[in-house]
Amino acid sequence: MVNEEAAPALMTRTWLNSLMQRYDLRPHKTLGQNYVVDPNTIRRIVRLSGIQPGDQVIEIGPGLGSLTLGCIEVGADVLALEIDDRVLPALSEVVGDKARVLHCDALTVEWSQLLGPGPYMVIANLPYNVAASVVLNMLAQAPAARSFLVMVQREVAQRFVAKPGTKAYGIPSVKTAFWGTATMVGDVPADVFVPKPNVASSLVRIDRHPTSALPDPEFVFPLVQAGFAQRRKTLRNSLSGMVSAEAFRLAEIDPGDRPEQLGIEAWVRLSEAVSSSAKPSG
Repeated sequence: MVNEEAAPALMTRTWLNSLMQRYDLRPHKTLGQNYVVDPNTIRRIVRLSGIQPGDQVIEIGPGLGSLTLGCIEVGADVLALEIDDRVLPALSEVVGDKARVLHCDALTVEWSQLLGPGPYMVIANLPYNVAASVVLNMLAQAPAARSFLVMVQREVAQRFVAKPGTKAYGIPSVKTAFWGTATMVGDVPADVFVPKPNVASSLVRIDRHPTSALPDPEFVFPLVQAGFAQRRKTLRNSLSGMVSAEAFRLAEIDPGDRPEQLGIEAWVRLSEAVSSSAKPSG
């Protein structure tokens, strides 16, 4: 084991290579195990997250602890959720007793049982294939998580922040806008990772809207899902059987529009109009 006093404060390329060699580790591509090994980049990511001393932080996918160490450095209370049991011994060496590590899958964990009242800040380096699912699941099921800073493939980042009428705008864009405000806050160069990824990476910050101000997603999201399931069709066709002509009129939405033309406010109006038009008069 590396002498704790001799170890650098933040992850470096030399330290990471030593860990992988001593623990016989190979990065798992499907788990998105591209580790940040540049201390300046780590500090920049933590700074952009807004994490402050004493903040409660949930880290998804700590890997070998690059971002974990950055959060520890600023004095945060970190709970790191790691799915890959192969890296746990090395991760334990890196963080010691300065962070709590839980071996679990962020997609299946019961957030209501795991988290207290919060507030929590979330930081994560997420692989392409689960990034949207992890973030949207936490937004829906972990209201105590008030803000997120996620590092994802740029294509995924663009979907989180996309505006109506753009090519990237879709279901993740609408659902993210329902729960909070998403902002692209920076890019991360490929050469600060080990191994070096073949894709561009970006940082997205999401700040949650006050939960008390939100309508019921059970009324909004089925319309969004149905509308984007047939993206090239007009709303009149894609929402046939779900939305009446009267509901379109009440919501002041043209049934000849396509789903990518509607912002979250329009989808909420439409769901409220559907509910209102379905109520018996008198």
